[in-house]
Amino acid sequence: MTMQVLNNKYTQRILLPTFVFILTIVLGNPLNAQIGGDNTYEFLNLTTSARVAAMGGEFFAVHDGDISLALINPSIISKEMDGDMVMSFVDFYSNINYGFASYVKSYDRLGCFAASVQYVNYGSFDYADFSGNLQGTFSASEMALVLGWGRQLSPKISIGANMKFIYSSLESYKSYGLALDLATTYYDKYYEFTASLVVKNIGRQLSSYHSGNTEPLPFEIQLGISKKLSHIPFRYSIVVTHMEKWDLTYQNPLYIQSIIGADENVGDSANLGKKFFSHIVFGGEFNITDNFVVRLGYNYRRRQ
Repeated sequence: MTMQVLNNKYTQRILLPTFVFILTIVLGNPLNAQIGGDNTYEFLNLTTSARVAAMGGEFFAVHDGDISLALINPSIISKEMDGDMVMSFVDFYSNINYGFASYVKSYDRLGCFAASVQYVNYGSFDYADFSGNLQGTFSASEMALVLGWGRQLSPKISIGANMKFIYSSLESYKSYGLALDLATTYYDKYYEFTASLVVKNIGRQLSSYHSGNTEPLPFEIQLGISKKLSHIPFRYSIVVTHMEKWDLTYQNPLYIQSIIGADENVGDSANLGKKFFSHIVFGGEFNITDNFVVRLGYNYRRRQ
């Protein structure tokens, strides 16, 4: 991982209006997005970076040459990352594991490209018939090949995109999909302030697990800011998640069943404050030395 300061030249400004126009089209369309459990390819939202995990599970608005953030925010892919490579492995619950690998190459005229592989392996399962007789074992895994691109439009503004080719294999059921991430970042070197807007997983299944049963992708719009303080070695981060959907609260079906016949408003226990903070993730990192950093984060929705 490299830690360098940006020093890019102006590039063609014609890309900025084009990018804003694309975002306007995406954000202007009626969205009926859903969250966890209602989408396919949820592995795309796994926290792959240790730095992101320590910052509350959502952290992408920083412009310090960290290649591990390129997978979730392509607009920070820059020439300072040229030749850099990162690999991550997570030993998850049971025999599940996941991770990713990325490599960045920069070209003067075309911009900077990041080639990544993201995967999750769910392990091995016992295969049984309806009577419970064991018939062997089966496996399940998912993978995405990601081609990222980033370009600096000015010393303060950059844009980027990720194209994702997705493959999912769950026992004998297979699915293919295609997704696109769009991102833009504002970075002020003097004030050490960064703001990023990321539109994630625009796309669809090319082939579904069951014929005629196409499932939605985990679409999401996120806005993040970070600021490094001038006289204290501390950077704070605030991320707003799921800007496309206001109510992220979860209603326990068992609780709903227990109040059948009661007032219909009793089950709606989520007030305005809960709905608001379900979108917010706070994080901070203390850069005690160049080689020793302490990070912490708070994710209200994950806590709930």
